Amino acid sequence: MPRDIPVGNGSMLVTFDREYQIRDIYFPYVGKENHTIGHPCRMGVWVDGQLSWMGGEWQKTLKYKEDTLVTDVIARNERLKIELQMYDTVDFHLNIYVKEIIVRNLEGRDREIRLFFNHDFHIYEYEVGDTAYYDPDTRAIIHYKSQRYFLINCCDPAKCGVDHFATGIKELHGAEGTWRDAEDGALSGNPISQGSVDSTLGINLQVKAHSENVAHYWIAAGMKYSEVVRLNKIIWEKAPEELIRRTENYWKLWVNKETFNFYDLPQKLISFFKRSLLIIRTQIDNNGAIIAANDSDIVQLGRDTYSYMWPRDGALVAYALIKSGYSDITKRFFQFCSDVVSKEGYLLHKYNPDRSFASSWHPWLKDDKKSLPIQEDGIALVIWALWNHYDEFRDIEFVKPLYRNLILNAADFMIKFRDEETGLPLDSYDLWEERYGVHTFTVAAVIAGLRAAANFACAFGEYEYGNKFNEIADKMKEALIIYFYNKDEGRFARMGKRSSNGYELDMTVDASLFGLVVFGTFSPELPIISSTMGAVKERLWIKTPVGGIARYANDYYHRVGNDTERVPGNPWFICTLWLADYEIMCANNLTELNNSLPVLEWVADRALTSGVLAEQVNPYTNEPLSVSPLTWSHAAFVMTLIKYMKKREEISICDKCGNSMFYMHRRVQRPCGMMENS
Repeated sequence: MPRDIPVGNGSMLVTFDREYQIRDIYFPYVGKENHTIGHPCRMGVWVDGQLSWMGGEWQKTLKYKEDTLVTDVIARNERLKIELQMYDTVDFHLNIYVKEIIVRNLEGRDREIRLFFNHDFHIYEYEVGDTAYYDPDTRAIIHYKSQRYFLINCCDPAKCGVDHFATGIKELHGAEGTWRDAEDGALSGNPISQGSVDSTLGINLQVKAHSENVAHYWIAAGMKYSEVVRLNKIIWEKAPEELIRRTENYWKLWVNKETFNFYDLPQKLISFFKRSLLIIRTQIDNNGAIIAANDSDIVQLGRDTYSYMWPRDGALVAYALIKSGYSDITKRFFQFCSDVVSKEGYLLHKYNPDRSFASSWHPWLKDDKKSLPIQEDGIALVIWALWNHYDEFRDIEFVKPLYRNLILNAADFMIKFRDEETGLPLDSYDLWEERYGVHTFTVAAVIAGLRAAANFACAFGEYEYGNKFNEIADKMKEALIIYFYNKDEGRFARMGKRSSNGYELDMTVDASLFGLVVFGTFSPELPIISSTMGAVKERLWIKTPVGGIARYANDYYHRVGNDTERVPGNPWFICTLWLADYEIMCANNLTELNNSLPVLEWVADRALTSGVLAEQVNPYTNEPLSVSPLTWSHAAFVMTLIKYMKKREEISICDKCGNSMFYMHRRVQRPCGMMENS
């Protein structure tokens, strides 16, 4: 089930599913630890002797307030004649999740309405040894284990503290949890439980006929009891609505920090651009890790998650943020990479947000020989993205300590990790993490990484290094054409396996062949590129009403159906956006440029109501597939829209003054004379 709504501050992340149930609570890192591990935390409404948990009988609209990470959720129950309007957020500064609930009584009589909240914690991601108890000093429920504390409280306009509470055992002898205790509108008042436990609290509201009342609910997270008590006191003193208001203002400032000239772009695309930036931010830990996706439901497939930092994904997300004007957050990513890079200059498969090596399926032994379990595109793209960061912000003080440990170290590795005869990289795993060999995407990334390292070396006056890196990149580019361009097919192979006379080529059409142009290896207009990308568009476009581009022919990951002629694989957002990127690169005039807009609209139209993008969509129903949100999907949209605006700037040249008639960014030095006179 997708995570329709994430809210967070870089240390605490709370996600909701489509039924508007809290499913994940991450703390103290985004991506680590998930203290609910996907178990639902329920919310219910009791009125007129009936209780309804938020779910199927509630009509729900899940969205955010514009330009914020504050939700704006409407839930209506026709049977109970109740409507709720709710605002959820995690305070931008403090580790407090807070919810405002406006309860509307749709009946023509006064009613008592009770709100119940259930909490199914598995602190530190396992159920053994938890404690839940009622704390009389704060009139709150507290869950704790070792150095993780969660204080849960509520208030109405008249008072703070819970009206009902219960703690209990779950997952033992058929016990479902204390949420069952709430269904008669009252709770047992059991003050403490230990083991695998849950809790439920309730608050009473008096709501007049055709009127409304308001309540607030919050979860404060900390490392010790005194910390969560302090946070609870802050809420009492500031009032929960003030935390929501200030957080709303913060995110409006954050997402609008750069003044882009969107000109006549559809408002839908502008809004989705900003929404994507905000969603991306929820998936980034304050210590630098850019997490691929925080959706614990994927555990059901492989008993693992996407809550890790892949260097490649992180670099591409960082690149989108760099071009969007976000320097500080991307600095922390590059520092993370510098901290974890090996002494040999490579990055491993993926990392936890605390900088430890994450789970991996890449072996250290291949064909009875030691092999590096790496995806070389990862380290290469980190250096490429870092050069883009420097080129955008010119922060030499930041780059200086990274130069030898990260940049030169990585460049030295990329030079050594090559076939002596062909000059191409040695075998590693592809960007899809499925195949071991030499991949066209990886080669293009390594060329880009070497050229970025050369730029840094020359900037620091070490021209010998710079010339060496560029020379090797040139030879690698030549080798890529010699060994990986198939003249009979008129296109590049996606990968090759080393043989005695060169490489045995895999000619499967793969969307990642876009890597040949996106990192600047080849010009998009070259015949060898246009023929390659033409094959991608022709063979990987989904021939159902859904449309979109598949990863590659006969993709099996989350496959839906076996009609491979029409559906070579599920449509991926990043792959579809690569097509738009390529059309933007090739555009020579505004008409050609606007051919990319339908692809951008295709993406925005397939987001959830909240604006969240999954990894893939069902090729027959448009339903999201795999994890949601996928950080890379949102970053790809951001980057494509920026490329669109930049290309418009390049092709909108005034005949009279020679300057552009369209500037995408406020940091413009010379506006068009026609614009000055208009």
